[in-house]
Amino acid sequence: MEIVGTGPARKEGTVVLAPVGELDYDTVAPFLAALEAHAGAERVVVDCSRLLFCDSTGLNALLRARSRVLPAGGRLDLAGLRPPVDRMFEITGARTVFRVYEDVGEALADARPGDRP
Repeated sequence: MEIVGTGPARKEGTVVLAPVGELDYDTVAPFLAALEAHAGAERVVVDCSRLLFCDSTGLNALLRARSRVLPAGGRLDLAGLRPPVDRMFEITGARTVFRVYEDVGEALADARPGDRP
């Protein structure tokens, strides 16, 4: 798992994380490390456009990260879900938990506060 694009986005307090490849049991550690490195961000946008696969381990990592940012008024949003990954989010119902955007640009343009889609 490679994480590209970590760091501040074009908006103050927002970080974009872009996992590449697969997010599963064998590859989740670098993603968790990137989330931890940006734990103080008000908003994390996960750019999933280069994510080819995500299993329950990856989904659980995203859900836990979202749960950690919510109490402080933060957000964790998803952008660019590709069909195989989007299908998993749809089947599990997780798509209704996250705000999901077509791409990172659309996500960054949304300035709505709150934790719900």
